[in-house]
Amino acid sequence: MPGGRRRGIQFSKLYSFSCIRSSFDDDHSQRGQIGYSRVVYCNDPDNPEALQLNYRGNYVSTTKYTAANFIPKSLFEQFRRVANIYFVVVACVSFSPLAPYRAGSIVFPLVVVIGATMVKEAVEDWRRMKQDIEANNRKVKAYGKDQTFHETRWKNLLVGDLVKVEKDEFFPADLLLLSSSYSDGICYVETMNLDGETNLKVKQCLEATAALQDESSFQKFKAIVKCEDPNEHLYSFIGSLYYDGRQFPLSPQQILLRDSKLRNTEYIYGVVIFTGHDTKVMQNATDPPSKRSKVEMKMDKIIYVLFGALILISSVGSVFFGVQTKNDISGGRYKRWYLRPDSTTVFFDPRRASLSAFFHFWTGLMLYGYLIPISLYVSIEIVKVLQTIFVNQDRDMYYDVTDRPARARTSNLNEELGQVDTILSDKTGTLTCNSMEFVKCSIAGIAYGRGITEVEQAITRRKKDDPPESVVASFGIEDHSGNIEASRKSIKGFNFMDERIMEGRWIRERHADVIQKFIRVLAICHTAIPDVNKESGEISYEAESPDEAAFVIAAKELGFEFYERTQTSISLHELDPKTGEKVVRSYKLLHVLEFNSSRKRMSVIVRNEKNQLLLLCKGADSVMFERLSKDGRTFEVETKDHINKYAAAGLRTLVIAYRELGEGEYTIWEEEFSKAKTSVSADRDALIDAVADRIERDLILLGATAVEDKLQKGVPECIEKLSQAGVKIWVLTGDKLETAVNIGYACSLLREGMKQIVITLDTPDIIALEKQGDKEAIAKASRESVTKQIQEGKFQVNSSRQSHVLSALIIDGKCLTFALAENLENLFLELAIDCASVICCRSSPKQKALVTRLVKKATGKTTLAIGDGANDVGMLQEADIGVGISGVEGMQAVMASDFAIAQFRFLERLLLVHGHWCYRRIVMMICYFFYKDITFGLTLFWFEAHASFSGLPAYNDWYMSTYNVFFTSLPAIALGVFDQDVSAHLCLKYPLLHQEGVQNLLFSWARILGWMFNGVASSVIIFFFTTSSVLHQAFRRDGQVAGYEVVGVMMYTCVVWTVNCQMALAINYFTWIQHLLIWGSIFNWYIFLVIYGFLPPTFSTTAYHVLVEACALIPFYWLATFCVVVSALVPYFCYKAFQIRFFPTRRNEIQRAELKA
Repeated sequence: MPGGRRRGIQFSKLYSFSCIRSSFDDDHSQRGQIGYSRVVYCNDPDNPEALQLNYRGNYVSTTKYTAANFIPKSLFEQFRRVANIYFVVVACVSFSPLAPYRAGSIVFPLVVVIGATMVKEAVEDWRRMKQDIEANNRKVKAYGKDQTFHETRWKNLLVGDLVKVEKDEFFPADLLLLSSSYSDGICYVETMNLDGETNLKVKQCLEATAALQDESSFQKFKAIVKCEDPNEHLYSFIGSLYYDGRQFPLSPQQILLRDSKLRNTEYIYGVVIFTGHDTKVMQNATDPPSKRSKVEMKMDKIIYVLFGALILISSVGSVFFGVQTKNDISGGRYKRWYLRPDSTTVFFDPRRASLSAFFHFWTGLMLYGYLIPISLYVSIEIVKVLQTIFVNQDRDMYYDVTDRPARARTSNLNEELGQVDTILSDKTGTLTCNSMEFVKCSIAGIAYGRGITEVEQAITRRKKDDPPESVVASFGIEDHSGNIEASRKSIKGFNFMDERIMEGRWIRERHADVIQKFIRVLAICHTAIPDVNKESGEISYEAESPDEAAFVIAAKELGFEFYERTQTSISLHELDPKTGEKVVRSYKLLHVLEFNSSRKRMSVIVRNEKNQLLLLCKGADSVMFERLSKDGRTFEVETKDHINKYAAAGLRTLVIAYRELGEGEYTIWEEEFSKAKTSVSADRDALIDAVADRIERDLILLGATAVEDKLQKGVPECIEKLSQAGVKIWVLTGDKLETAVNIGYACSLLREGMKQIVITLDTPDIIALEKQGDKEAIAKASRESVTKQIQEGKFQVNSSRQSHVLSALIIDGKCLTFALAENLENLFLELAIDCASVICCRSSPKQKALVTRLVKKATGKTTLAIGDGANDVGMLQEADIGVGISGVEGMQAVMASDFAIAQFRFLERLLLVHGHWCYRRIVMMICYFFYKDITFGLTLFWFEAHASFSGLPAYNDWYMSTYNVFFTSLPAIALGVFDQDVSAHLCLKYPLLHQEGVQNLLFSWARILGWMFNGVASSVIIFFFTTSSVLHQAFRRDGQVAGYEVVGVMMYTCVVWTVNCQMALAINYFTWIQHLLIWGSIFNWYIFLVIYGFLPPTFSTTAYHVLVEACALIPFYWLATFCVVVSALVPYFCYKAFQIRFFPTRRNEIQRAELKA
């Protein structure tokens, strides 16, 4: 048999809390009811009942569209935008006599704009389809009717099929594990694609199917699985296997989920339970919360304002048209006899002037529709996609250690990066590396380990007057390095230096027996798995957490090497203190009492070679000291002192203890524990906790460990720079208050001279009430205490502000619970907003999300949340912008984020450079769009007024249709992609530039109305200067005045020149692309006019030969164009010159300073 059968770890013997052995509980009674009706006929494809079930196939599609629904669904997406609905209505009405132009001229640009967006959608969906094709065509071995395994494609699998998955292959569907290459049917699974976690999970099959090992054994295998219907719950499964005349309960331990990977196991056999979109990973494939930037939401309001303006001027025009039409027949006389008011249609009927005015109103809505920028939305989408490419390809945000660049996972929020006011950050794995190193320990009341942590270095900098030696001594550290540092090679997870206990010297210490027990606990009390490299013989460890790996590595380096784990034992290479030699010792593993967030501790019960029963325990000091026996507190005072010093040094601590169990005591306890484990009641977990709690008592204290989670490179500098930019930074962490405060100093979140406002419930009064156990009294006193402390904090902040001193708020999780209550949240928020930095300690994931929601809603400013773990997902999704760190804890935070970076320090460049550029580019582009469309649209209105609101457009139909698409949009897109007011270097040198976005200076209503007024002024100048210059004097050499078609061409030429030259004035950073698009757009107008003018007059109408014969040969045409364009640009030029000279912005001052330098 390929790969052979392996005898491995029988994990069913290890875990006491994991439900590896399935048991019937209340949930299984739901089978057969709604939601629990799935029936799977295993290895029985010809069963008629199986054929009738008609379950989905294993083909998976993640595309948004199909060939059948692409057009209707994509059109629906386009017409969710108000502006597009307007243009469709106009396009429909353009086929009626009300239209002032031909229908084709309005339908064409609409088709181009909507078509471009649909093409973009199609391209993105095509990429998704290619990924689907690749996944659906992966190969897997399936059991065929010829009773052998053959390769088949994933998409061909059906429910009930038997498959064989080999090492490092992905599972093609949700499978029921039948057997594996290990003798007891376990396998190791990597679930990074599902939940982002990198540690391996252990799965185990039922004992009844573990013997199914080759093709012949499956010949007679027939079984039925009855289980829950498809759902999104990754960590639950309810069902039963009916096999060989017996019924076996199933649990999540027997289920292998699609897209997870088989690791450290040669092969597994499984049967398909859920396929395709019924698999749990596909059931979880929901879109993240829809987020829109504040700029985009404000843009919608501007569109409504323009709609209002459009209705207003259409109403004005229709009123004037109605009045003049009514007056055309007065006393039987015709005022405008040349219009033949006696023989006309309903659209111009003096006898029904009101009805004519009503129809004219609709004509006006179509005619002045160019006030609404038809190509704005699609242009913004193009610009944002191109901006994300620059973010993704920024080498300064590429992390070569893990080969991870920055990734913009959405393009909707680019400009929002430049408006971030508050950052809410996780600590572990975000500010720190989440790569634990064993650096110090306290054993038998003696501190071991030397060296200064990053937090201690920060404290040294704060205590500049104290010599470094005094600071080191204050943390209980002595210099016992000897020559170890020079000779020792770097070991990941172990940064401990102390010659007193290293290299076996601990046997000479006064408390050698305690040290031996301490190290032994580190080597045994864990769930790590050793992995021996066959070539080098070196041992590495697969652990559930970085802390646990650090402890096992520390034990190995101190003489207790954990090298083998079997189904019932743990084996060590121990240093024998009597002989000084390494000896092999095995410990029979009886129970593992797992760590969880409520227990805050972990224990193992083992039997040593002397037949002694030992309980080895490690846990948080908050739960461990209360479990010590009277005789086990010998070193309690010293150990507590060391723990406090380690916490102050920014280290994570655990207390180490043990006890020896009597045979009778253990027998009674094991019987109770077995009953609790096999209980089928709803409070099974509580029963297990209670029984475990009874054995974890009367412990003997050995010492404490201290591991360091180092700050990521560049974190202090990044936080300092963001603080200079005026960004408020909140850290939400689960650490102790002392640890969080000192980490705050190390990363420059807290700075020398800051006024610290600490809100905590660790007061004598509250502690005394907690000992009494009166919950109502505790809650009342706690609420009053928190309220009082917040009020006092506000007073302190106001006092500090008068002295120009910054404040920092530090609050723990207990206080946060009360501070987030409805009656206190506003008061708490007022205090927090007034502080430069906020640290929330002991925060739960739910509290992180609640705090984020509170800040976002109450301030109305842009919030950014950044984290790296699954516990940060709620916070990332709640914030306006979620940034995921692709770190050690997997990719779940990244999968829930809007932007992904590899290191916290890249946030500086993401916000201060890309955020500043994207914000400025987008808002400038939007303002420019409104300017150019108002300039163009109002020239139509002025001409209408000049022509008695006759409904005649000033321009040829196709001039108007091509205005946005061909002559003005491309320079605006170039502005949105390439413009830079200052370089990246200056963005980082002058971080206060970020406040432009935070205060929304470039997209305030004053700024928007200013651009609109500029458009009005330009339209007035272009219309009146053009008409005044040509209508009352000879234009041609033969003495004729300019006709309607010439006036239209002259005005249109002036508009195209003006709006493109306006772009040239507004732009800050010229590239050859800008030059090409600005001057090329103007040149395109002339090319278009020549080509269009040569078309037959039935199609080109007023454009027929108008440039070649009527305009280009006349010098006055060129002179007038030049004069009108210059005149139209003078107001903006004068305003900018005045503003820069007398009211310079921060950007102007920086540019001036750099020029002088």
